[in-house]
Amino acid sequence: MSETSLRDVRWIFILLAAYFVLQIGVRLATSHSLDLDEAEQAFRSQWLAAGYGPQPPFYNWLQYAVFQFAGVSLAALSVVKNLLLFISYLLYGLTARLVLRDKALVAIATLGLLTIPQMVFEMQRDLTHTVAVFFSASIFFYGFIRSLKQPSLASYLIAGIGIGFGLLAKYNFAILPAAALIAALADTRLRPRIFDRRLELTVIVALVIILPHLFWLKDNLDFATARTLEKMTASGHASYLMQVAMGIGSLALAVISFAGLTIAVFAMVFGKKLRSALTAQSEWTRLLERMLLVFVIGILLLIVFGGAAGIKDRWLVPMLFIVPLYLCLKIEAAGVETDKALRRFMPIVAIIMIGVPAALYGSVASARFSGHYERLNRPYADMLETLRRQAEPAAILAGDSLLAGNLRQDIPGIPVLSVDYPGFKPDISGRRPLLLVWLMLQREKNEGLPPAMAQWLQVNLGVSAPDAAVIDVPYLYGRGDDRYRFGYAWINQAN
Repeated sequence: MSETSLRDVRWIFILLAAYFVLQIGVRLATSHSLDLDEAEQAFRSQWLAAGYGPQPPFYNWLQYAVFQFAGVSLAALSVVKNLLLFISYLLYGLTARLVLRDKALVAIATLGLLTIPQMVFEMQRDLTHTVAVFFSASIFFYGFIRSLKQPSLASYLIAGIGIGFGLLAKYNFAILPAAALIAALADTRLRPRIFDRRLELTVIVALVIILPHLFWLKDNLDFATARTLEKMTASGHASYLMQVAMGIGSLALAVISFAGLTIAVFAMVFGKKLRSALTAQSEWTRLLERMLLVFVIGILLLIVFGGAAGIKDRWLVPMLFIVPLYLCLKIEAAGVETDKALRRFMPIVAIIMIGVPAALYGSVASARFSGHYERLNRPYADMLETLRRQAEPAAILAGDSLLAGNLRQDIPGIPVLSVDYPGFKPDISGRRPLLLVWLMLQREKNEGLPPAMAQWLQVNLGVSAPDAAVIDVPYLYGRGDDRYRFGYAWINQAN
């Protein structure tokens, strides 16, 4: 690779485009079954709502729109996710170009996102709403930095779009624009950009985007936040001091889990020069440091006064995604030579780009040797195909949303309901036959209808529990005669 091509940043985006196309191919080749977040999207695409539950609706709205044109499929799910990720990396790279003079460092900062496990692996494995947060954060961060460096009506508009999308992606996104605002206000040279009248456009655009969901949130605040607060504040019967200690400890572990590998990779690439670079300063490093400080203080306040005891690493995406860029700004401020560093960095990138898709495929396909099965090994499609030979269902009631989403993918023309999600209640009183399906533990002896499903039938349809049966279907990539068990029942006429 020539010196010129190394310093031409366009190759970064071509490489990333090829990588995300590869990820789409690998996902389609791995399994037809859907994981938790994918199944949620397939299930909830049956209706359009201002809110769906604990997660804001941005990703649901986007996926709903795509399904309307492309149909419900794994391909549509995978393309949406990887397109969002590619655009996020693209915007991150454009942001890096605004603040870094060295094009080699622009490449390292952008591709450095691949060294963050929660982003390079977990986002591909199953996450959707966290992908939307990263996408929104990349939009906002680009608009924010551009407004500080090259202010224009467009830059303030972009920042507003990022804030609107972000607040519709995850509520914890709010900490990013708050930290950016406080960090900029603390710098006298940047303060005029915050008091610029064009900031009104940012606020207006953000409000317009989130307004439909705000009306819904007003009447559903407990429903939207209870689950997250329950996860965050789960400290058992620990004392207050123990809860605070647990919260701080979980935050420290989450930060290490999120940024530890990235720092280790930069240490390998830059060696001792990285240690000296960490003391270097520039206008941009100071801005990002203030943002990070506000972020940490905000989390600590949540721990001390909000009762948070368990901070998860993926919750840090809206802020810590800036770590690779921050490290590169430090390195540039120290005047470190980067050509050799980029050559040392690229083999690591190659290993990640090959290793992550291989690991994602291998974790499912290796079941034929290990007998360890993931959710993607479950044979939902084969089960449904077998049951449809008995009768063609006019509607389906599933035992949970994971199963409902998988069934929805393979029979999109009929309503698929889930016992665990009461928010979707189409009229199925006249739809017969009604297929009832639920997951069963392999050692489960009771083959009758689950109590929750029996209660649902009685309350919503006035129907008593029908006779149940069991179907055992071979796992995808199964070992020997290993099979997965489903329970099912038919209701052919109203009782």
